[in-house]
Amino acid sequence: MQDDSPKKPVALIITVAVLGVVLVGSLAFGIWAFSGRQDYKNKSDKKSAAAVAIAKTAQAKELQAQFDQQSKNPNKTFQGPATYGSVSFNYPKTWSAYVDESSANEPINGYFHPNQVPGIQSNSAFALRVELVNTPYSQVIQGFSGQIKSGKVTTEAYMPPQMNGVANVQTGIRLEGQIQQKQQGTMVVMQVRDKTLMVYTESSDFMGDFNNIILASLKYTP
Repeated sequence: MQDDSPKKPVALIITVAVLGVVLVGSLAFGIWAFSGRQDYKNKSDKKSAAAVAIAKTAQAKELQAQFDQQSKNPNKTFQGPATYGSVSFNYPKTWSAYVDESSANEPINGYFHPNQVPGIQSNSAFALRVELVNTPYSQVIQGFSGQIKSGKVTTEAYMPPQMNGVANVQTGIRLEGQIQQKQQGTMVVMQVRDKTLMVYTESSDFMGDFNNIILASLKYTP
């Protein structure tokens, strides 16, 4: 009878070796899987943190915008001399104004800007300019003919909302584009009695206030 006892240690060694390989493979796979999950978690956490930061920034900007808008109310009111048509309009209370009414040729020459009005010679883009001049309406419009022909300024007929239906009010014009030599903006030109009223912003940054507060409340006596 043949004795198989010498083969048993060999078989045992092979079995242990195979189990060792399997164990090492399992451990390696486990480590790889754990590393992958940890890397995914880290990336996911970073993405979540970035998304939260973006959301907080957006919320902060929205809240600041709401605060800035609310801080403008209630509005201030500009009231021009009755002799020159009682031009009036509202403007944000956070704005300051410098208005010169001492010239017969320009009864109203106003500068309006948030916080503090910059120097008149500073070449700043003012939030709002208001001018009432003795120059005839047609002559003022003629002064923009070059910009209009070149396409630097676009025009459309305009009537202030508060003046709709008021007797003897002449339809004016709204100009957008290069209203000044070095500035882009929007201007409304209206005939007020024998004078011409120009209301304009020299920066697109103030278009919301210009349309929704100033022009929305603009009134005068024809």
